[in-house]
Amino acid sequence: MSDFFNQFGGMLWQGTLDTLYMVLLSTIFGYIIGLPLGIILTITSKEGITPRPAVYRILDVIVNILRSIPFLILLIMIMPMTKVIVGKSYGTAATVVPLVVSAAPFIAREVESSLKEVDKGVIEMAQSMGASNGTIIWKVLIPEARTSLIVNAAIVVGTILGYSAMAGTVGGGGLGDIAIQYGYYRYETGVMMITVVILVVLVQILQGIGMGLAGRLDHRK
Repeated sequence: MSDFFNQFGGMLWQGTLDTLYMVLLSTIFGYIIGLPLGIILTITSKEGITPRPAVYRILDVIVNILRSIPFLILLIMIMPMTKVIVGKSYGTAATVVPLVVSAAPFIAREVESSLKEVDKGVIEMAQSMGASNGTIIWKVLIPEARTSLIVNAAIVVGTILGYSAMAGTVGGGGLGDIAIQYGYYRYETGVMMITVVILVVLVQILQGIGMGLAGRLDHRK
């Protein structure tokens, strides 16, 4: 066992760091795009505070199309764009681009779902008090939906982590790349098993943090 970790330990540690880098950076940029998109979808829907059917339909179609494309296909499709943005189409930095493109519409839909759970009576009360749309969004919708938003964020992180592992099939870096290069091509079963264990542990830790935070902030308790 010591020989195994002497040979592969450094590589697995670096792969773990690369995976966390991809996941966290993709999550941040995914929310920078997906959160406002989810808010716009919520407020422009038929039941929203500023219904805009045309805007909603356009954004709804875009989100549905992007969410329908399997991640590996999307990754390959946008390789030219990735190369323009990052300067190359492989490696950890390059993988962040398709991860963001894939995560943003997923996040938007999760945000929309969370915000639509807010009690309509609370929104109507704010409107009756003369609150502006901006105030309703930032002082009513988001605070009231914060528990659901955090739970969904934990799900998002787990999903992005899974996507980052898939990127290893095309040289995306991180643990997925190690699993493919060593576990599959070189028949190093031990490396394959360890990468799977690390990925499972990372998912449990990240989602556990999210669920724990959601539980602490749940005002219904």
